Amino acid sequence: MSVSARRLLRHEGVPQAARRALWVVAAGCPGFYFFRYVTGDSVMALYAMFGALPLAMFCRIPGPPAQRTRILLTALPVGWILVTAGTLLAVNPWAAAAGMFAVGFVISYCGVGGPRLTGLAMAFQLFYVLPCFPPYEPGTLDSRLAGLTTGILLAVLAERFLWPEPAPVPYRAVLAEAVAAVADYASATAYHLEAGGGAPAEREAADRALAAARLSRVPVTERPASPSVHDRALNHARAAVRHVRDQLDRLADCPGHPAAGPAAVILLRHTELSLRSVAGELRTGVPGTQPDPLPAALAAFDAVRVAELREASTARLRQDAVARSAAEGTRLAVEAARLALGHGQRPAVAPPAAAQPAAAPPHPGADVLAYAGTPPHLLWWRRLRMHLTPHSVHLQNALRLAVALACARLLVGALDLSHGFWVLLATLSLMRTSAADTRAALVPAFAGTVVGAAVAALMLYTVGDRPLVYALALPVVIFAGFTLGPPLGPAWTQAAFTLAFVLVFTQISGADWRLSETRLLDVAVGGAVGALAGLLAWPRGGRGELARDMADFLTEGAVACRAVTALLGDDRLQRDRSQGDPLQPARRAMHLADASFAQYLTERMRRKRPEPHWEAALATGRTIVHGAELLLMTHQDGLRDPLPPGPAAALTGLAGQVAQEVLRAADTLRGSGPREPRTTVSRFPAEDSGPLRRAADRHGIDDAHVLLIVDTEAWLTGVAHDAVRTRSAPPRTEVPATRRAGPSRARVRGAGPGGLTP
Repeated sequence: MSVSARRLLRHEGVPQAARRALWVVAAGCPGFYFFRYVTGDSVMALYAMFGALPLAMFCRIPGPPAQRTRILLTALPVGWILVTAGTLLAVNPWAAAAGMFAVGFVISYCGVGGPRLTGLAMAFQLFYVLPCFPPYEPGTLDSRLAGLTTGILLAVLAERFLWPEPAPVPYRAVLAEAVAAVADYASATAYHLEAGGGAPAEREAADRALAAARLSRVPVTERPASPSVHDRALNHARAAVRHVRDQLDRLADCPGHPAAGPAAVILLRHTELSLRSVAGELRTGVPGTQPDPLPAALAAFDAVRVAELREASTARLRQDAVARSAAEGTRLAVEAARLALGHGQRPAVAPPAAAQPAAAPPHPGADVLAYAGTPPHLLWWRRLRMHLTPHSVHLQNALRLAVALACARLLVGALDLSHGFWVLLATLSLMRTSAADTRAALVPAFAGTVVGAAVAALMLYTVGDRPLVYALALPVVIFAGFTLGPPLGPAWTQAAFTLAFVLVFTQISGADWRLSETRLLDVAVGGAVGALAGLLAWPRGGRGELARDMADFLTEGAVACRAVTALLGDDRLQRDRSQGDPLQPARRAMHLADASFAQYLTERMRRKRPEPHWEAALATGRTIVHGAELLLMTHQDGLRDPLPPGPAAALTGLAGQVAQEVLRAADTLRGSGPREPRTTVSRFPAEDSGPLRRAADRHGIDDAHVLLIVDTEAWLTGVAHDAVRTRSAPPRTEVPATRRAGPSRARVRGAGPGGLTP
């Protein structure tokens, strides 16, 4: 074997491509040959091929083999519905186009529900596209459904038993490694604080493990992206562990802080043990049955804090509050992880020892895991409704695709194209989430189509009407063409698709070299429709929405800083203006920003100017949301009396200053605010903090109020530190998505036709 051939076969994408090419041959060809040459039913043969091809070639299904089989089988009844609808709506071009718009929009928009739906999106779209063209033949519906059923069942069997994919690493195992690394960091932080300070080396390992647990670094099929309780709990656990890491960073970075007291060190040791327990449960997938000892450790720590309040300095008050926030984050991680693993009973969230009895009603938003008792259909409805806004990239993608497919279908009818299916397939294949990506996909697509059409025309002209030759050539072309697609590029793949489709239709409608000409024309028309739709409808894709969504996220976060502080202090005027959960607008903005950022990472980047440090902006917003969640949980029972006027005014003033810092960071993202010089010094030192000085003086303030003031002050100053870091973070120049490692490579390999599939 030549050196070049060995290099091609060693390419990282070849084994996966070869597996799927083999599935297409094994699932598509037998049914096609049987119905075409044994029963003589060409319609059934065509639908057997196209029932198997999209499932075997394009669909990325999450989970272990048994779960993938169950999900693939759900494609069968959906396929019946779509083929029936396409067959009946083909009676009129406008009816077919309206159905195309509805099907394209619904299937694409349901991508907000995670990888189980997006994995089947391409197949569902093709199941409607194939039958919705003339001739209008509802009498062939039984043959179409029989062929589709055969193709789908053969695809399921091939995927399960013929060179099956290995069971993927579940996301909980990736998260377990991150939790274990943060546990090591907590242990090292406790040791260094006891000795008098210093940043432990385990910090870098924790950062790497948490970076590996980001959803953008995880294969698309294994991302916990659905609105289900399981996936939301995994995301909550990851957010809680990241919050723990951030608090440990604050303990390690605080310059000149005193050595931590024994109680704080003991609490960090308990934090470490609970994190290790969570990591073990996530690795095995079995929730723990023993109650978490951390709530008792938190109650003991609060008792010590109250006893030592008179002697504690402002620096010690903040340090203890940060250590406690790390422990609270761990407690939430334990509860969320057990919820994700199917633990039936959620452990009760005990209030701190110094808090008042649960006579007062809990604060709105205190139960951050309330979705555990929400019906699944309601969780789905909330997710779908959340993205019904023009600023959602999911809605933009769905509308862009639906309009392009509907226009392509109308154009097929107006031009009376003989193979309109190819036009719609080209539109699906070439459309991307931005005009730049669509434009970049056009050149190799056209080049590959020209080459494939030329080879097909030459073959048809040379061989003539000999179906046996085309029948023997089809599996060879499919296997070789699709296997070598990853190393040889999209032009090669498009050429293989063109040649394979010509071979399929030649065996159905007879040998005619003009099939190559038709294929070339259809790809040109479909690509032009997709390019025009991408140019007119949100041409910048996720990049166009990212700055706005990030800035809106921080703006809502600034409002949340004031609202949560007022709610905790029981300022009645502010409370009347903040009905309901004060974090709900910020959470919604966070979901939209996350979606824009995730799509932005998959798109082709341009180097014309440096990009803001988007991850720093996301970290600031998440500090606001997740820190406030923990604060509301800690003081969830409220206070019997509002804060005294002096401390309440001090906290309100601090919240206003922090909100202004966050708004300045939002202005920087919009390009209207100045960029700060890089700094690691806190803008709010503990010795100058008005709320901490009042807490240390304790004049007219009871123990519960003191703890509330200290914990709220620690959260607000942490937000301010992150906001300043966002403004001072160095800009980043992104490289094209196709040249970056990690998730972008996975998306390029997994996109195939239908570039809108995440």
